[in-house]
Amino acid sequence: MRRSRHELESLIGRDNSPQEPIVHLWMLRMLVPMGGLRVLIRESIGVPDLLTQLGISSSAIDDGGSLNAQARQASTLVKQMWERAERTAHKLTPSEALVANIGRLAALVNLSPTECRILEFASLLHAVRDLDDTADSLGQLSTSRTLGVLEKLLGLPESEVKQALSSSSQLARCGLLTLARNGHCTLKGKLDLLSDNFADAILAPDTEPLSLLRGVVTPSPPSKLQLSDYPHLGLNLQMLQGYLQETQAQHKPGVNILLYGPPGTGKTELSRTLAHELGCDLFEVSTEDDEGDPIGGEARLRAYRAAQRFLERRRVMILFDEIEDVFNTEEAPSMFNGLFRRSGGGRERKGWINKSLEANPVPTFWLTNSIRSLDAAYIRRFDFVLELPVPPQRVRETIATECVGELADAPTLRALASSNDLAPAVLTRAASVLQTIQSRIPTGQSNTALLQLVNNTLQAQGHARVKASDPNRLPDTYDPAFIHADTDLAAMAAGIQQAGSARLCLYGPPGTGKTAYARWLARRLDRPLLVKRASDLLSKWLGESEQNIAQAFQQAESDGAVLLIDEVDSFLQERRGATHSWEVTQVNEMLTQMEAFSGVFIATTNLMDDLDEAALRRFDLKARFDYLTPEQAWALLRRQCSHLDLPSPEPGLRKHLDRLGLLTPGDFAAVIRCHRFQPMVSARSLVEALSAECALKQGHKAAIGFV
Repeated sequence: MRRSRHELESLIGRDNSPQEPIVHLWMLRMLVPMGGLRVLIRESIGVPDLLTQLGISSSAIDDGGSLNAQARQASTLVKQMWERAERTAHKLTPSEALVANIGRLAALVNLSPTECRILEFASLLHAVRDLDDTADSLGQLSTSRTLGVLEKLLGLPESEVKQALSSSSQLARCGLLTLARNGHCTLKGKLDLLSDNFADAILAPDTEPLSLLRGVVTPSPPSKLQLSDYPHLGLNLQMLQGYLQETQAQHKPGVNILLYGPPGTGKTELSRTLAHELGCDLFEVSTEDDEGDPIGGEARLRAYRAAQRFLERRRVMILFDEIEDVFNTEEAPSMFNGLFRRSGGGRERKGWINKSLEANPVPTFWLTNSIRSLDAAYIRRFDFVLELPVPPQRVRETIATECVGELADAPTLRALASSNDLAPAVLTRAASVLQTIQSRIPTGQSNTALLQLVNNTLQAQGHARVKASDPNRLPDTYDPAFIHADTDLAAMAAGIQQAGSARLCLYGPPGTGKTAYARWLARRLDRPLLVKRASDLLSKWLGESEQNIAQAFQQAESDGAVLLIDEVDSFLQERRGATHSWEVTQVNEMLTQMEAFSGVFIATTNLMDDLDEAALRRFDLKARFDYLTPEQAWALLRRQCSHLDLPSPEPGLRKHLDRLGLLTPGDFAAVIRCHRFQPMVSARSLVEALSAECALKQGHKAAIGFV
């Protein structure tokens, strides 16, 4: 049935389209002069739905006609609608809210009129599904084809469109809109907005520019620590605080601080604390979106660019964590679909980052767990580079007390502080959970519940659990005065503390306190202790033992830890008696690492006579640990009785204790462990247990008991 022009116009209608007029015009331009309708008809995709979206009544198409006839009718209807829309095109503009919001944005970051027009279109393209669906009819677009589409859709000069979407444009420099140049994709895919929330936010009435950053840049929560919680940073922290105060007062651009160190060492908390001390708000570039999905490195860089421009007139600082996502050039090709390797984009990005580190108006903290992932050319452009090592034991105890002090007793706090992997945030969350369920926890079980909550997270992170009672932890009653050594151990510790480095060989019978002294020395030096035993380092595979030895020294160097290698005679045996080549290479590797190590290295052995002579010469000091003297044994007995709430030993027990000539601090430790499940009721029973320990030692003929 052939319809008159008047009938067609009545079926099309003049105000039936559900879209605002400017969107309706763009859809028609895509369909008619740009050929999108021919594609849809040829592929028989969504023509009825499309006509409905354009406001054309379903009765406009003759149901009884052939498919070709229906297609011709649809083409005629859409073409007439396009011709009529073009007659009023000069009067059409986006919604008042969108125009006003982009106007405020343009004033803030100095956008050109062409950049505003393109941003308006891209915002509506991402927000209006019908417009996006219609744009798909244009197929997969190259970069040059995308520029041509925008010229025709928006009626803009080719040169202005090209400039507005160049890498030097304000849209790109602010991260608001980026033209994806890698490969072919749909129009929406080519025009990448700042975030998934941007289009919805810019279309809402009276949107403040800062709210456009929602989802990619967020206000940082307040710090739970004070600068006094970082005493181990010493002069570095004083200099950093002073530098930030001066640069803030001078409004100096290009202020960038690089903080690096293992996870949980307080990099984020230090940034928050410094910002608070300076009276600045702190904003963080997000690593994940509102739904918990990770945000890619390129998107995070765009968010950082926008934050720099949006926040430059405020007294703020920016925190950019996990910077290896952006700075690690080795990962860039896979992260960005090979873009940098094929087109030289890596050089472009590197140049932009270098320039940004010299001119950013908002001071920025850049955080990473691995300094090795950064190119040296980047590192030298930071004003201040500061390593945050694992805090010393006493600082970790302070942090634990502040986070969960009201929920835990002193032994539990010490146990928590013993973990090098426990971040303050884990403690805070565990405390929050425990406070919520406090009424449901059985009386006296709060400490156990807190440790369980913490250990659940540590285990999921792949870290060692915190033990409520760790047999390797230094006991509260430890005192180096109860070690019989041929050197003044307290004076030696003071000397090492002043020198900062040492290579010690502690030798003597088992149980004489060599390992315990190493733990005490590490605590005295406020350094973590890295313990490696023969079983940790020796391997049946050729060359792997040498690798393990080297890695142990490297780890201690990186962590600023005291390195303790127990049973070192397994590695430093006299080379003249070696029967295999690998025995020699192990000794050589150990000697090489010892000489290169700049920290504190402690080796312990029960077999001093078997050590290689060259190795012995490389130790700064060799201290012999021997059996307790009678005076030390008696004083230690009195100390342990007091600790166990036992009556003081009778003077008559002294002669029985003196007869135990092979007593060691290890014997006392073994007896105390036994006391946990087989309590001793007097000092006499304690001496009897010590006598039994001595009787078990090889070559000792002393009788058990009192004779």
